[in-house]
Amino acid sequence: MRWADGALWRSGWTPAGPGTLRLRAGRDGVEAAAWGPGGGWLVDSVPDLLGVRDDPSGFRPRHPLLREVARRHPGLRIPRSRLVLDSLVPAVLEQKVTSVEARRSWCELLRRHGEPAPGPAPRGLRVPLPPWGWRDLPGWEWHRAGVDGARVRTVRAAATVARRLEDACELPVDVARRRLRAVPGVGPWTAAEVATRALGDADAVAVGDLHLPRLVGWALAGRPTDDAGMLELLEEYRPHRARVIRLVELSGVRAPRFGPRAAPRDMRSM
Repeated sequence: MRWADGALWRSGWTPAGPGTLRLRAGRDGVEAAAWGPGGGWLVDSVPDLLGVRDDPSGFRPRHPLLREVARRHPGLRIPRSRLVLDSLVPAVLEQKVTSVEARRSWCELLRRHGEPAPGPAPRGLRVPLPPWGWRDLPGWEWHRAGVDGARVRTVRAAATVARRLEDACELPVDVARRRLRAVPGVGPWTAAEVATRALGDADAVAVGDLHLPRLVGWALAGRPTDDAGMLELLEEYRPHRARVIRLVELSGVRAPRFGPRAAPRDMRSM
């Protein structure tokens, strides 16, 4: 994605092929334009991307912080991109590494192997690889981008069953999450991340995250906590736990650091 010329630009590999989408907010709504073979598919997906299927009507934020952030961000929705593999690959790259490492690997892979986004897209915007591109990418190219073998095997396994994963968008979200978990290397954390980004799951919780339990605990209880403590704090907000997490992230609250930060590693030297 890129912000440019007052608009949000987004590329993706859709069931119809590569495409570029431009969204610009105006007084009368959101204007959408698209380019490439997948352009029509992206335009059709705009309502989902803007959260039209998300229903926050039953959400009652009882915590003062959540009430205040919800007041500051009226109309917040959980989006649904419907592009499972495009969401799953970067989520896999985030497994067990720092965000700096994952971002570096993602950008390196797209810069070297992704095609330029169709249309008058901002400079540098590239389309993620198609399923066969991820599946057949040679091992040395992954190593060059700093991605270890375990994550490579997970991406390849997902790319091999990409059609079934994309079809999960039309399934009940709990069934879709089970289908994601059936891919070797996709655990609860990765499945929750993909469910939130691609499936619009407003109740997904990324258990196993290094920082999230501490952040949620500090925001809602004034103390750091672990996964079990985070789930206990979020339980009363079912089926809106992902919405609560998003509000916490938007709040600006930051948990104090009680230890050294994880140092980024360079997998290319290993």
